[in-house]
Amino acid sequence: MDTYNILVVEDERDIAVAIEAYLTNQGYKVFIASNGIEGLQMVDTEAIHLAIVDVMMPKMDGITFTMKLRENYAFPVIMLSAKSEDVDKIMGLNMGADDYVTKPFKPLELLARVNSQLRRYTKFLSMLKENEVKSNIHSVGGLEINTDTKEVTVDGILVRTTPIEFKILTLLIRNPGRVFSAEEIYERVWNEQAISTDTIMVHVRNIREKIEINPKNPKYLKVVWGVGYKIEKQ
Repeated sequence: MDTYNILVVEDERDIAVAIEAYLTNQGYKVFIASNGIEGLQMVDTEAIHLAIVDVMMPKMDGITFTMKLRENYAFPVIMLSAKSEDVDKIMGLNMGADDYVTKPFKPLELLARVNSQLRRYTKFLSMLKENEVKSNIHSVGGLEINTDTKEVTVDGILVRTTPIEFKILTLLIRNPGRVFSAEEIYERVWNEQAISTDTIMVHVRNIREKIEINPKNPKYLKVVWGVGYKIEKQ
């Protein structure tokens, strides 16, 4: 992420402008709102990565802003308040804030909090993306399918399959070791009641020709006689 966008929700203009100057000098892009209502409008129109929010504001205070923000957004929120009582800090954190800075604050302290929260948020987004990628890839041994690209590889070599063959493989590899009857495979792949399952036998034979080194002695796609088919756990 090249540039982070930071929203400052603060009704005291002098403080908002000062924070903007600190952050701009660090390479951040800053947006300013004077109350929670303006802040929410800005969040809906700009790609915000972190918000610095004053607790006491007209029209909509920082606590209400943060509660409404958390209905749709997960980026970090740092709350500002002239009050130092623990009850205000606890309330802000309970409502979804990630950190709390008491006014008056030192610019370096605020910058340190901003940098720390953005590091955590970037790591969080990276983990989400990694998990999303992993959820689209299913593998058993050297056999791998990618449900996004609709690709099948065996030991890194691309194998071309028909759409039906891919659906059958996807069903089986998502449930390694589980035996599916021909009827169940048919109904799940074609989304209709199985009248004849002979076609499943044909597709299984074709899949084996493509993914197995020795189709007569398969490593991956196995028959459980009298029961059905499965992808063998490796």
